[in-house]
Amino acid sequence: MLSPSTLKLIGRYGEWQKMAKQPVDGEVIQADEVASKVSAIYEKIKGVVDWREEHLLRKRAIERTLKRLIVFGEYGQPGAVEDMIHELIRGGYFANNTIEKTKIAAVQMIMDKYIYILNNVVHPQKQDEVYFQSWLLKIASYEIEQKLAPAAREETLMKFMTGEMIKVIKLREEGTVGKMSEEEKNVQIYIATQRALFKIDKSTITYYLLTRKFPDWSNLQMSSPELDEMTKNIYTIKNDLDRELNHPLATKFLRVCEKYDTPFLILSDIVASDPSLAEHRLANPQTLEGLISQFYNIRLNNLKGVMWRAALYSTISIFITKVLLALITEIPFDIFVTEQFHYSVLAINLMFPPLLMFLLVITARLPGAENLQRVTEEVKKIVYDGSERKAREIKVVSPKNKIIQFFVVLLYILTYVLTFGMVIYALRLLHFSIFSTGIFLIFLSTISFLGIKIRERGRELNVDRDEETIWQTVAIFFFFPVVRAGKWLVDRWSGLEITLLITILVDMPFLVFIAFIEQWTHFLRERREEIN
Repeated sequence: MLSPSTLKLIGRYGEWQKMAKQPVDGEVIQADEVASKVSAIYEKIKGVVDWREEHLLRKRAIERTLKRLIVFGEYGQPGAVEDMIHELIRGGYFANNTIEKTKIAAVQMIMDKYIYILNNVVHPQKQDEVYFQSWLLKIASYEIEQKLAPAAREETLMKFMTGEMIKVIKLREEGTVGKMSEEEKNVQIYIATQRALFKIDKSTITYYLLTRKFPDWSNLQMSSPELDEMTKNIYTIKNDLDRELNHPLATKFLRVCEKYDTPFLILSDIVASDPSLAEHRLANPQTLEGLISQFYNIRLNNLKGVMWRAALYSTISIFITKVLLALITEIPFDIFVTEQFHYSVLAINLMFPPLLMFLLVITARLPGAENLQRVTEEVKKIVYDGSERKAREIKVVSPKNKIIQFFVVLLYILTYVLTFGMVIYALRLLHFSIFSTGIFLIFLSTISFLGIKIRERGRELNVDRDEETIWQTVAIFFFFPVVRAGKWLVDRWSGLEITLLITILVDMPFLVFIAFIEQWTHFLRERREEIN
């Protein structure tokens, strides 16, 4: 017999499919086809230079547009929201002729809400303003995306997996310090599930946490008493959400959920392929095994494509960035300031970063053949009622002895000194100037971090992660400081949103060009109609 939660999932997917098949009701937003093709090509090129996770590209595009509307004072002008949606359709982020014009007012209401918060919030410190704006607009961009293209299937799967993982994950508390409440545990499972299933970013998770804590968040209107109250307490709310996102045990919850995400994704694919037949298919174990194999291989092939694109796009992006940086800063500095320009240094500086990224991604290990059998077993445990599920324990321990902690931290610092000291010594032997050495270390750290993150994608279908060898452990010991420094740099760079502002400035002349194409094609169409 199928489990009650599986039957509920099938019912929800049936409802989702019916809604997806309903024809668009009312007048739709239509973008010019010629302008759309030109804009789509531009977005593809920009996607190579500013490489991101594929599923974050649309949200990133909305965020970029919101930022431009605010920076250049376009927000509030007549037709600004409709122009924004047109721009997103032209860029290929939404299908043409599928968004009803009634959604323009809905998006306007969402934007009004967030702009109201930005205009009325009291910042604890002046320097907090830029970071807060970035934090809030990222959340706004996802809410707008949900209004234009709701992720009903993804949300259903997240809730389904969260419910199942609550049954599986158990806490083993040691000592009296650091105990977790049941609600705190469930929130961490909810966060870990989202990260494991869809690798979504912090701002998207923040939006879901907001709607979980405040169910009416999406319906709040500008100047309402509820919004006024939330605006006054927005920093308190933000700090609470940040604490949940950065919980000390968050990594442990994520590690457990990552071992189960593939069976849930495969089950989702099977049910979504035809919800009306899902119950009959799942009830037959032999049919289910065949479907698991079919959809698992589809995901495996897609993963191979993603890894190759990641290797190509990220390598090209880094090479272009490195060439531009060398032309603008490194070469002039070494020639005119240090007077230590060397072609060998320039060659290493240009070729090493993209080559490192390419090697990190291309050598990522994909799941082996035995992984399919593990996935099949786990899917059956989810689907069939009464199946025994192995409990996964997460230890909640008291803080360690302070003396031991001191020596652990000291060893941690020494690894930084040893690793970066060896790299700097090697670069000085190669005649790198101080400036070139600094640039090299920044690129080495950021690329190592981003490359490791992309490598992890290659293991995302694994049910059980491979045990590390002694050589891998030694490599991690020396490589970890570099990766950790890269994470710190990426977090700071993202917080400053420098790349976003640069992209906005580049976009401006192109948007004028696209507007000209639209007007020109519209003019030609009118002249042709006059002739007919």
